[in-house]
Amino acid sequence: MDLLKPLIALLAIVNPIGVVPFFIHFTQGMTPEERRRTLRTTSLTGFLVVSISSLAGLKIIEFFGISVPSFQVGGGVLLLISAINMLNAQPGDTRPRDVQEGRAKAEAGASIAVVPLGVPLLTGPATISTMVIYAEKTRTFWEHAVLVGYGVVVGVATFLVFSAAGRIARVLGQTGIDVMTRLMGLILAAMAVELLADGLLKLFPVLGATSFS
Repeated sequence: MDLLKPLIALLAIVNPIGVVPFFIHFTQGMTPEERRRTLRTTSLTGFLVVSISSLAGLKIIEFFGISVPSFQVGGGVLLLISAINMLNAQPGDTRPRDVQEGRAKAEAGASIAVVPLGVPLLTGPATISTMVIYAEKTRTFWEHAVLVGYGVVVGVATFLVFSAAGRIARVLGQTGIDVMTRLMGLILAAMAVELLADGLLKLFPVLGATSFS
């Protein structure tokens, strides 16, 4: 299996730089210690979602009797929707209601580290679908271990980006963040189409047959 593709897909979907404005907005009324605690919890949430999805995702879809090609098509559609959101400079799995909910929780002093920062702003259905799809493609224990290890990459990347959120916002500005989010969306859209095509060919092999008669 090409182990680079799932990492690229994950970083494109999670896109912590695109979530920086939300992190700053939601934590602006917090003390430095509360902000650090939120940062750590959000990073841990990203790690857990990615790792658990790669470990248990296949078992869950098998329990419900869902075939991998069907899940791959569904996951590809989710990725494409996320990519379209990102092309509109929005976090992939986010709905306006999630942002409003996060703002209300932050104003009320409630924790926003897990919901909505960790899920769905950073990770959500598209992230979970990606991990399950690529977990099915692994053939050795080490390939699966690398896939689980990508959860560490996501957690560390989130921690580093959010730790420097203020500097990133000053350097890139909202325009720079939007451009990066759109670029990640474009990459994700291409990968989503590839997953969709692969799943559809598995479900309908006749689509792969070419007739020159």
